[in-house]
Amino acid sequence: MRERRASQDARRAREFEAFVAGAAGRLLHAATLLTTEPPDDNPRALKLITAALARTYASWDRLRGEDPYDRARQELALRFARAAWHRHRGYGGVLRHLGPQERLILVLRLYEGVGEEQVSALLGLPMERVRTIHARAVALVLHPPRGPAPAAALERVPS
Repeated sequence: MRERRASQDARRAREFEAFVAGAAGRLLHAATLLTTEPPDDNPRALKLITAALARTYASWDRLRGEDPYDRARQELALRFARAAWHRHRGYGGVLRHLGPQERLILVLRLYEGVGEEQVSALLGLPMERVRTIHARAVALVLHPPRGPAPAAALERVPS
């Protein structure tokens, strides 16, 4: 009985390692986009992906017939949503002007290619709300708000 269990555990570990080898790069990129950290210094993104993959591994045996990438992406999105909506701090990059909810919806819709219905169900938001947030996020990315005026422009002109 122990040999059988050990064999199952070894098979499970091999399957999961193969999955991580193929999916970790894309998941890490998505996590880096969500946290808006630089790609070469992204501890929050690494923490997110580690937690998402650990949770996916914990449910690995129950995934039969289900795409493990979808489960890992779902875990990543949920963990980001729980943590980020309490701390609204972006670091930089093209998504820095977006709030956490806008970043999450934009990354899921554009980068991951998840449909509106799935995003709506995942986040528990009405589909119209997801559509509105997505449109606002795209508009902010395409037309970011202007920064503060340069110091020279703020100086008074002598009268």
